[in-house]
Amino acid sequence: MPTHPPPPFVHPEPYGFVYLGFQAEPAQRSPVHTATPRRRSEVARLVRAVPALVRRPEVAAVGVFRAVFVPPLPGAPRYDLAMLIRTVGIDQVESVRGCAEVAALDGAEILAGVNVARIGDTEARTDGTFLFNHFTAAPHTDAEAVWRSLTGWYTAKTGVDNSTALRPTEPSPFALVNYVRLPAGPVRFLLGQLVRPSFHRVVRATLDAHGMRALPVFHQLVYREGP
Repeated sequence: MPTHPPPPFVHPEPYGFVYLGFQAEPAQRSPVHTATPRRRSEVARLVRAVPALVRRPEVAAVGVFRAVFVPPLPGAPRYDLAMLIRTVGIDQVESVRGCAEVAALDGAEILAGVNVARIGDTEARTDGTFLFNHFTAAPHTDAEAVWRSLTGWYTAKTGVDNSTALRPTEPSPFALVNYVRLPAGPVRFLLGQLVRPSFHRVVRATLDAHGMRALPVFHQLVYREGP
């Protein structure tokens, strides 16, 4: 069981969230994702679509991301681009996810939901690597409680000082998505976990005990508009 005390939690963000994935290039076996011409072209298309989204009164902010490292794990989303839309409140999620501007993007909805718990401010800076960690869980598992129980290990052992936990309010293959700005690149972050015996004893054992799996995807934030 986790032995590190949890870090201080701050008030959750008041927004709703719509998290979309896009496939610019065919899914690849290599985890390293480079900025190919097709990906750059698709990023430009998504960036051009942002102002129309932000003009909607229900939308607070929009971020566009490009995947840089996608571990080839079964069940992980394999999209090489992503968009995270913040709505002004949870009540606006349904209208935004069904609006014409979102439909025209032709993306795949990964999660529509709400921020249930938060450490620090994930977007206090926009540089660096952003992790979207997708958690699957056995039926009736309280994925948020399990995630909370592991936050102390991560803040103590990896130097992470922020985390935004998103819980779906609409059907999703994931019980929770954790959105984090990392203090290091993806390879260094992953190795910093795997070489620690306590990662396997604490983190993996806790997830296994609750029928949960963590499926990470690492991104760069390439464009953001909104407060």
